[in-house]
Amino acid sequence: MPEEPPPDLGAEPDKGARPAFPPEATEPMLQFFVFEHLPPHLQEISRGFAELARWMVANLPRNPERSAGLRKLIEAKDCAVRARLYK
Repeated sequence: MPEEPPPDLGAEPDKGARPAFPPEATEPMLQFFVFEHLPPHLQEISRGFAELARWMVANLPRNPERSAGLRKLIEAKDCAVRARLYK
């Protein structure tokens, strides 16, 4: 059986392909990117981070580096929200 080539990490994901489960079902860290409960001026900031987190879960293999990237993205999102709230 021939070995499959490694995935092209720079390639665009197939827009028609959908994972069997939504990303939230397979990655508990996505719970920290929920933003619908926030006021609109904070949703505006958090939305982009949530979209990137979902993209990472859908397109990158589950491994320690993906987990580290998601943790750092959570930190960056929190900093951006606090920057908006800063007085």
